[in-house]
Amino acid sequence: MKKYTLLLLLGLFGINLVAQDRHFSQFYASPINLNPALTGGFGGTYRIAANYRDQWRGVFDDPIVTYSTALDTRFNLKAGGFNKDAVGFGLLFFSDKVNGIDFSTNQIVLSAAYHKALGLKAKQFLSLGIQGGIAQRNVNYERLNFEDQFNGLDQYVGTTIESLPANNFSFGDLNVGLNFTSELSKKASIYVGAALHHIFSPRISFYYDKEEKVGSDERLFRKYSLQLSARLELNEKIDLIPRILMANQGPHLRINAGSNLRMSLNNFSSTALQLGVWARPVRTESNPLELDAIVIMAGIELEGVLIGFSYDASIGDIATYRQGQNSFELSVSYIGSFENDNILCPSF
Repeated sequence: MKKYTLLLLLGLFGINLVAQDRHFSQFYASPINLNPALTGGFGGTYRIAANYRDQWRGVFDDPIVTYSTALDTRFNLKAGGFNKDAVGFGLLFFSDKVNGIDFSTNQIVLSAAYHKALGLKAKQFLSLGIQGGIAQRNVNYERLNFEDQFNGLDQYVGTTIESLPANNFSFGDLNVGLNFTSELSKKASIYVGAALHHIFSPRISFYYDKEEKVGSDERLFRKYSLQLSARLELNEKIDLIPRILMANQGPHLRINAGSNLRMSLNNFSSTALQLGVWARPVRTESNPLELDAIVIMAGIELEGVLIGFSYDASIGDIATYRQGQNSFELSVSYIGSFENDNILCPSF
């Protein structure tokens, strides 16, 4: 049985979690997580999305598990005759858990966006979104063992005299985002967005003391992200959907770049197959920009339902002929009252 100490907890997990946010390889499948301006940014009346990520199963007895569920709605504004504007409202729940030590982060967020149509034909939209929510972090001290509990033989027993802080705390958070959508032609569309998360850089330390000066290592770094996507119709049945996501948070930089190929399986319905390959370079405080993983994706669309599977192949595992740092991800999304019978547009 593995024994963890509080120092190990803070050293291996705490610092990393301060530096970086949650991450999904299939980021397009949960747009509200990506950019508040994407709330209600779809062709329908409501959207339900769920993501599940299982990582490092081969390294830990219990893997790191991350999941998110979201619901957002879209209301078209008809006032003014030619007005094609719309508003969107959404609710997001997120959870991340390191099972071996029961270290968890849970968050609930309210999201809203306004989509302004540009031009009489409404081929372009400029969207502004905002999010506000509350998060809670928790650690289970019963899963931790300390030196003064060791009986000198084979067990950790008794009560530690370590002075431990409260095992949970909560903090508020605020995010904003912009997004621009343009239909260049019947065969091409582009999507460009930018977001700022953690505007007020909230304090996220278990050792909270109002009298002490707050250090940078006790705050959640602001995250700046840029999203770019396109849909290019190659022929009547095949679309190319390239995407790139850049996110900078403190000393950390992450880039997701790749493309999905969408192949229509039926001329009379929106049934299609998607296949994709992605690369993820990252930069950390101690390492320059280097390739972290190759991501392989596959998805199926069934009348407004998109089911996606992805596998992150860690470059570190490939280089050392080991297995364990890889990740598996599943996403499911559904758009109610889907308005487009032929093409399920990119999520951003």
